[in-house]
Amino acid sequence: MSVQERRAISARRESLLGEQPGAFAVARFVRVTPMKARRVVDLVRGLGVDDALATLKFAPQAAAATVYKVVDSAAANAEGTEHLNRADLVVAKAYVDEGPTLKRHRPRAQGRATRIDKRTSHITVVVAPRVVEAEPVEKAPVKKAAAKKSADTADTAKKAPAKKAAKKAADKPAEAAEKPAKKATAKKATAKKATAEKKES
Repeated sequence: MSVQERRAISARRESLLGEQPGAFAVARFVRVTPMKARRVVDLVRGLGVDDALATLKFAPQAAAATVYKVVDSAAANAEGTEHLNRADLVVAKAYVDEGPTLKRHRPRAQGRATRIDKRTSHITVVVAPRVVEAEPVEKAPVKKAAAKKSADTADTAKKAPAKKAAKKAADKPAEAAEKPAKKATAKKATAKKATAEKKES
């Protein structure tokens, strides 16, 4: 390997990983469209290396075989050059760039020719050790007490309007019952007056 190639690899590694431990692998000029390759790459992003390889082994897409080789190569690079444990590795980054397009033509009716674009892809996979998150310190007793106070105040606030509404509902039927009775008595009185006038006449 020449000095220029070594410098290029180290620059690429720095752009992908920086100072963090990990490794990468690239498959260039793969004869698959970037859209189809991205569908497969999205399946394994964030998974552990062993889980990603198992998923790719049984994936029905044609690009899965190529992505499988790239993930396996990245894991092997991490084991060989970085001395990392394969069981701890995760697919940290995985993306597909568009490569050059091969332009071909197909004969069509009446002497015409239509262009066929045979697209290529550059598939990049970066693996890194799994990051273990520290568990947050619990402050449960303070939160529970505050939650109980807020729940108690909410219950009292709910109960008070409910009692007022119940009192109003109880008062309304009594008023409604009184009003029709008054109207009925008024109608009876007018009916009596009318009968009395008829008799007099």
